[in-house]
Amino acid sequence: MKISRLTLIFLIISAISYSCDRDNNSPGYNYYPDMYDSRAYEPYSENPEGGPAMLLPPEGSIPRGYAPLPYTKELSDRTRAGRELTNPFAYTPENLERGKIMYDRICLMCHGLLGDGKGHLYTSGLYNFPPASLINKKVDSLADGEIFHTITYGFGVMPEHATIVQPDDRWKIILYIRKDLHKN
Repeated sequence: MKISRLTLIFLIISAISYSCDRDNNSPGYNYYPDMYDSRAYEPYSENPEGGPAMLLPPEGSIPRGYAPLPYTKELSDRTRAGRELTNPFAYTPENLERGKIMYDRICLMCHGLLGDGKGHLYTSGLYNFPPASLINKKVDSLADGEIFHTITYGFGVMPEHATIVQPDDRWKIILYIRKDLHKN
């Protein structure tokens, strides 16, 4: 069967025009759909190939950006943290400013603007127990590692803040408490 020259030119032009589609919402033809459309499963659902769809991480794995501490919430570990941990940050204006920002965001409501334990939650009557004053001799005598442990694991009625405050920010809050709160 002979195709006329005009028909052949028309087919070539049609193919080129069709392949140069300007629709940005369509990726065009997909030659390997199994690579383009993954078979994602809902978490906690059954995997059709057997077993759960969401697997637990391997035992002993550590999440990215997380540095585990070899301490527990016990008072003896708080004392040990005071001996073993030292603040890696220096008293620079940037570190003190970051410490102030984080203190204002996290600590201010309980410990107060001056660090005297008269924050809004206590003075308003919403909280029955007075938070610790951060500007007394008892806190002055604590090592930075003990305060870091307290922020991380909590102490007394203070809850742990490990999931709220990043480790670097905990150290910078300590710098702010030591330097700027004691000026007032």
